[in-house]
Amino acid sequence: MTLTPKDVLLFLGVFALIVLTGFTQSWNVALGILNMGLISAIMALGVNMQWGYAGLFNIGVMGFVALGGLGAVVVSMPPVTEAWAAGGLRVIGALIVGAATIAGAVIAWKRLPKGPVRALLLVLLLVAGFYAFRGLFDPAVEAIERINPASTGYLGGLGLPVLLAWPVGALLAAGAAWLVGKTALGLRSDYLAIATLGISEIIIAILKNEDWLTRGVKNVIGIPRPVPYEIDLQNDPNFVDRVASFGADPVTASSIAVKLAYSGLFLVVLLALLWLAQSALNSPWGRMMRAIRDNEVSSEAMGKDVTARHLQVFILGSAICGLAGAMMTTLDGQLTPASYQPLRFTFLVWVMVIVGGSGNNFGAVLGGMLIWYLWIMVEPMGLALITFITSGMADGFWLKDHLLESAAHMRLLTMGLILLLVLRFSPRGLIPER
Repeated sequence: MTLTPKDVLLFLGVFALIVLTGFTQSWNVALGILNMGLISAIMALGVNMQWGYAGLFNIGVMGFVALGGLGAVVVSMPPVTEAWAAGGLRVIGALIVGAATIAGAVIAWKRLPKGPVRALLLVLLLVAGFYAFRGLFDPAVEAIERINPASTGYLGGLGLPVLLAWPVGALLAAGAAWLVGKTALGLRSDYLAIATLGISEIIIAILKNEDWLTRGVKNVIGIPRPVPYEIDLQNDPNFVDRVASFGADPVTASSIAVKLAYSGLFLVVLLALLWLAQSALNSPWGRMMRAIRDNEVSSEAMGKDVTARHLQVFILGSAICGLAGAMMTTLDGQLTPASYQPLRFTFLVWVMVIVGGSGNNFGAVLGGMLIWYLWIMVEPMGLALITFITSGMADGFWLKDHLLESAAHMRLLTMGLILLLVLRFSPRGLIPER
C-alpha cells in the first residue's frame, strides 16, 4: 500500500507543526516532542496490530509498556553485588520453587483421574509449595532491601549495553502476553478488555511494591544511555570548537545533539517496524488475520485456528508495546512505576490509533505523532487563549481565576473533542484502511 498525496500532506503538516515549535519556542522542546512522538507511534503500531489486524480489544497497554521499562532496568543497570550476596540466590531459588509448584499442579491436574484424591493432592501441593516459596522469598527480600535502601535496596541488573534492553523489554512483554492470551483470549471482546485492564494493573502493582526488583516508588535512576551525555560533549574540545564556529552555545548545542541522536535511533526502529508491519499486512498471513477479524465463524469453517492466530497477533502487538516502553525508559533515564497511568499509556494510545486510522499502519504512525504533539502543546496554548480572553477582567475576579485554573484541563477536553470530531466526520480515521 502506498501513501496518497493527502496522506503525505498530513505527515508534512505534523512535521511542520514540530518545526514551527522549534522556531517559536525552542529546538529542545521540538525535538523532545519528536522523540516521544516516535515512541508513541511505535506503541500505536502495536495496538493497531492487535485491533486493526485482528479486532482484539486490549486495554492493558500500560502493563506491557511497563514491562518494557523493567527490561531496561534488568539488562542495563549494574548489579548490586552486596544485595546479591545478601539474598539474590535465595530469591532465584524461591522463584524456581514457585514455578515448580505451579507446573506440578498443572501436571497433576492433567494426569490424575478426577475425584477427591486429585483435589486433595492439588491442595496439599499448592499449600506446601506456597509455604516453601514464602519461607525462601520473604527473608531474602528483607535482606536485599536493607542494603543501602536510600540509593539501591534492589538487585540491580546485568550491566549490559542498554540497546540490548530494547529487545529484552519486547520479550518480557511477549512472555506476559502469552500468559494473558492463554487464559483470556477465549473470552468475548468486552471480557477480554476487562481481563487485560486488570492484569495490567497487577503488573503495575508488582512494579510499585517489589522493591527488590524495581525499587518500587523510590524509582530507578541513572539508566545508561545509548548516546553521549551532554556534559561529555561540553567537555569535548572538538565539539565545542565545532559549535563555536556556528556561533552556537555549547550547552544548548549539546542538548540538541543528544536529542538528535535519540531521534535517529528511534526513527530507524520505527521505519524497520513499519516495513515489517506492512510486509505482514500484505502477506497471506495478513489477509488471513483480516478475514478472522471480519468473520470468525467463516474463518473457522475454512479451517483456520482462530484462537491460535489471536494469540499470535496478541503476542506480536504486546512485544512492540514492550519495545516502546524500553525505549521510553532509556530516553527518560529512569524507571518510575508510579508514572504509569491508564490515561497516558492506554487511553491516549487508543486515541492515536482511532484518529490515525485503525487497520492502517501509516495511520497509526500519523495518529501517534499528531496526538502526542497536541497532548503536549494544547495545555500551554489553552492557557494563552484563556489569558487573552480574560485579559479584560479584573484581577481576583472569580470567573477569571476559575478559567485560569481550568486551563490544565484543556488537554483532556481537546482529546475528547478531537475524538468526537474524527468519529463524526472521519469514522475510519485520517488515513483509513483501504
